[in-house]
Amino acid sequence: MSEIYDVAIIGAGPAGLQAAIHAARRKAKTIVLGKIEASALYKAHLENYFGLEGKKEGKEVLETGLSQAKKFGALHQPYDVVKIDPEENLFRIELESEERIKAFTIIIATGVTRRKKKIKGEKYLVGKGVSYCVDCDGFFFRGLPVAVVGDESAAAHGALTLSKITSPVYLVSANLNVPEALIKELEDSGVKIITAKAQEIIGEKEVEGLMLDSGEKLDVKGVFIEEGAKGALQLATFLGVALDPETMTYIQVDKSQRTNVPGIFAAGDVCGPPFQVAKAVGEGCIAGLSAADEAHKRRKEHEA
Repeated sequence: MSEIYDVAIIGAGPAGLQAAIHAARRKAKTIVLGKIEASALYKAHLENYFGLEGKKEGKEVLETGLSQAKKFGALHQPYDVVKIDPEENLFRIELESEERIKAFTIIIATGVTRRKKKIKGEKYLVGKGVSYCVDCDGFFFRGLPVAVVGDESAAAHGALTLSKITSPVYLVSANLNVPEALIKELEDSGVKIITAKAQEIIGEKEVEGLMLDSGEKLDVKGVFIEEGAKGALQLATFLGVALDPETMTYIQVDKSQRTNVPGIFAAGDVCGPPFQVAKAVGEGCIAGLSAADEAHKRRKEHEA
């Protein structure tokens, strides 16, 4: 039987950890899902922050925040979320480790992906064989050879999804960072794992191949770029969570950090700019308190 939590927080950055601190202090059974290393703050530093003099290494700040959350009773699982399904007055959550848990409320605090480097040829072939969403575009490549580029759960699960649609499927990763069980699942599904970096996407009117830094060329017709964890927006939109109407890029919330879907909250960069730790922490605080209060009500109804 799946463990039932009051509050499940997706994301272990400033917003997620602050939400965990406040939810746990509110005596809500809280779990944080995700890796602190995935936070944009992890390899950066913090300065010009209230009450803090000089610079503070982001890694140290996040480690301290996680420790604080744990001291108040929050649990932590350093795994990405790959699927969320609603179930009556709670949610079923599947992790990349294949573990399944349940929660009365969810806080999405995954931040946003900031891609600095693009693969040569990528921007010219977007929509012509280059895609950023397997779930959206995978069906169009039925019967065609494809490659997925990425190092974490989004890429691994994207490759698994494609393996049910087409063959061959290549997963190109210089440093695949997923559990052993997931690697075995990839191998059993027939996905060919290539340890290399994608160097150039070849083609003029459409994708004709993918060059690797090893000098090898993969003869593929589609290249799916799936970086980091399972995209927050993919998870959110699947559940019917509304995005901001202007850009359709960020999750829309009210002053209590509630989304339009009962039981789902969001905080931090995923809610839009300014992308500042101070904003993320403030929204995390509000989301943690709001989600805890909502979860207590739902648990009472569940146990009645």
